[in-house]
Amino acid sequence: MRKIFLSLLYALATFSLQAQTNPLTASQGKTTLNFSLSSQGEPKYTVKFAGRDVIRPSALGFVLKDKTSFDKNFVLLSSEIKNVDETWQQPWGEVSQVRNHYQELTIHLKQNTTPAGLLDIIFRVFDDGVGFRYHFPKQEGLNYFIVSDELTQFNLTGDHKAWWIPGDYDTNEYSYTNSPLSKVDAFPVRDAATDIAVREVADRYSVQTPLMLKSADGLYLNIHEAALVNFPAMQLHVDRTTFGLSSSLVPDAVGNKAYLHAPFSTPWRTIMVSNKAADILSSKMILNLNEPSVIKNTDWIKPMKFVGVWWEMQIGKSTWSYAKSADDVDASGKLIPSGKHGANTENVKHFIDFAAKNGIQGVLVEGWNVGWEDWFGNWKENVFDFITPYPDFDVKALQDYAKAKGVNIIMHNETSGSATNYERQLDTAYGFMNKFGYTSVKTGYVGRIIPRGEHHDGQWMVNHYERVAQKAAEHKVMVDMHEPMRPTGLQRTYPNWLASEAGRGNEYNAFSTGNNPEHETIMPFTRLIGGPMDYTPGIFKIKGYSDVPGRQVHTTLVKQLALYVTMYSPLQMAADLPENYEQHMNAFQFIKDVPVDWDDTRILEAEPGDFVTIARKGKGTNDWFIGAVTDENARVSTINLDFLDKGKKYEAIIYADGSNASWNNNPEVYSIKKMTVTSKSKINLVLAAGGGAAVSIKQL
Repeated sequence: MRKIFLSLLYALATFSLQAQTNPLTASQGKTTLNFSLSSQGEPKYTVKFAGRDVIRPSALGFVLKDKTSFDKNFVLLSSEIKNVDETWQQPWGEVSQVRNHYQELTIHLKQNTTPAGLLDIIFRVFDDGVGFRYHFPKQEGLNYFIVSDELTQFNLTGDHKAWWIPGDYDTNEYSYTNSPLSKVDAFPVRDAATDIAVREVADRYSVQTPLMLKSADGLYLNIHEAALVNFPAMQLHVDRTTFGLSSSLVPDAVGNKAYLHAPFSTPWRTIMVSNKAADILSSKMILNLNEPSVIKNTDWIKPMKFVGVWWEMQIGKSTWSYAKSADDVDASGKLIPSGKHGANTENVKHFIDFAAKNGIQGVLVEGWNVGWEDWFGNWKENVFDFITPYPDFDVKALQDYAKAKGVNIIMHNETSGSATNYERQLDTAYGFMNKFGYTSVKTGYVGRIIPRGEHHDGQWMVNHYERVAQKAAEHKVMVDMHEPMRPTGLQRTYPNWLASEAGRGNEYNAFSTGNNPEHETIMPFTRLIGGPMDYTPGIFKIKGYSDVPGRQVHTTLVKQLALYVTMYSPLQMAADLPENYEQHMNAFQFIKDVPVDWDDTRILEAEPGDFVTIARKGKGTNDWFIGAVTDENARVSTINLDFLDKGKKYEAIIYADGSNASWNNNPEVYSIKKMTVTSKSKINLVLAAGGGAAVSIKQL
C-alpha cells in the first residue's frame, strides 16, 4: 500500500545580507538540519539530534578544473520545503516494505559574480539522520565541466571513537582499526596489509566510508553516501586536530575527479545518527535515497543459497588453473594438465549432488574457463574470453546434469582487472549464459584496472559496474560483483545486482592472518551499511585446513551459522567442502533452513566491535531466525521473543557454542536443544569467546 503526503511551501524573495545569514531549517523527529550563508556567501550546514550538536558549521561546495569556485559568493534565490511519507515494496531484502519519511529542503543559490554560477543543494532530513546532494542546473557558462575537488565538510564535535580502514583507491579489504580520530594514520595499516593484492593510499589521514563513529556522550554516527552514479567514490580526509572530516574524491588516470554535463545531480552524502547503535543497523536511509527499480518485471530475480568449487582452491586443495603455468605445454602447444584443476566435470557433479540432496539452489564454479595460467599480476588486457572452457569442463553435460537435479550453476567471470576486455564481451558472455541456462554470474576485478591508471573506486569504474548491471538485466542475469567500490544502495535501482564483496570476506582466513574475532561485529556497521555482502560464511572446519602453522578461522563453528543472519545477503554461500558438512549434518540443518529473503528484521541488540544480535522473519512465512555474534569476549545474551505473534506456539531450535568452546580452543564443539516458546518467552544465549548463537523458531 502506497501512501504519499506532500506539502509544498515556497519562499521566493530577494534577501539582504542579514537575511542570508539567518538559517533555514528542516527537521524530522529528533533530527534538525540548519542551512545558512556566511557573510562571504559560503554555504554552511549544521546537524542536531535531540538538541545535541552532531555536525558543527561545515562548508559545502566544489572547485572546478578551470578554477571556477562553487563554494562562495552565493546569494539565496529561493528555498522549498517538502514533506514526504510513503511506503514502497522491495522485490527482496531485509524487510518486504520500506517506509520513506522525510522533510526535504531545497536551496537555490546564485553567485553574485560574472559568470553567475547556479547551484542547488537538496537536504532530506529523516528520523535517523540527513542526506544531501548537489545539483548543477543547466546554465550559461556551464555545459561540460570537470570537478577538481569537492569541498564538503563534516565537522564533528569531538575526538570520536572510529572504526576505520584506509582511504584506498583500489580496495576495501582491510581489517578495521578502532581508534580515536586523532590517532588515524592510514600508511602503517596500508604497509602492513601485504595480503591485499592491489593497494593505493595517497593520503596518510584518509579513511573509507561507511565510517562508523561513537561520541564520548553516547551518540552513534555513520557517514557514507547513497546512489553513487557517474561520480567517483567519496573518501574522507581526517583533520586530527579539529576532528573535521572533508570529502576526498578518487581521481582518474590524469588526476581529475569527475567529468560532468549540466544538468547533473551528485550522489547523496549521508549522516546517520542515533543514541542507540541498533538504530544505525535498522536505518533504510541509504535505500530510500536511491531511485526506484529500473527493472519493471523482477519475477526472474531469485535470491538463493549456493555451494561451490571455491574454498578448496583458497586452501590449496585444487587450483583455478588447468596447467601449472602458461609455459607448461606439450609438443602440439596444448596445456599439460596438472591434475589439480578444481573445475572439472566430475568434481562439479559432486557439488551438484550435494546441493540437490540438501535443497541448495546453486553451485558456483570458478576456474572453468581458459586463461588462469596467466591471469594475475601482468596488467594484461586480453586474458579471458568468458566462453571457452578448459578441456575437462563439459558445459553442456554439466548444465543438463544440474537442470535434471533442480540446481543452477553460477557462472564466474573473473576479469583480472581488465574492464575494457570485459565490456567488449558482455553481450557474448551473457548470451553464452542464456544459451546454457546460467541465471547468475559472479564477477571479479582482482588486479590493477585497465584502462591503465584508472582505479576500482574512480568514476570510470563506477560507471563500468553500472553498465554491467544494466547489460545483465537486459539478459535477465543476476550479478554478484567482487572487488567493486563499496555499495551505496543501488540494489534498489538494479535489483538484479544482488550482492557485492567490496570488503574483507571470510576468504582471508584461508590465505592470510585472517579476520580477528571482532571483525564480524564491525562489518554490519561499516561495509554492510551500503548493501548486501557476499561474505561466504559457513566454514565448519575451523582448524586443520592449512599447512601453515596456527592458521585457522577466527570464529567458532556456531558463529559461522549466526553469520547467515547477521551478515545480510540475498546470495549466501555455504562455503566449506561437502565432506566437512557431512561430519556435522545436525549443525548444517540450520544452513538448510535459514532463508535468504525476509519480510521483517529486528535489531535486538548491537554495539560496534562488541556484539550484534538480529532476528529476521522469513519471506512469506511465520518462521523467525536469530543470529548472535560476539568479539573475543564471551557473553550471555537474554533475548525477549515479544516479536512473535501473540497466542501462537513455536518450536525453537538453539544452536549454541559448547561449554568449553572458544574461537581458538575447541571451536567446533556445539550443542543443539529444542524448546517450545511464545511471545512471552525469553531465551538465554551463551556465546563463547569469538563465538555466536543461531536460533530457528518455527510456528507449531
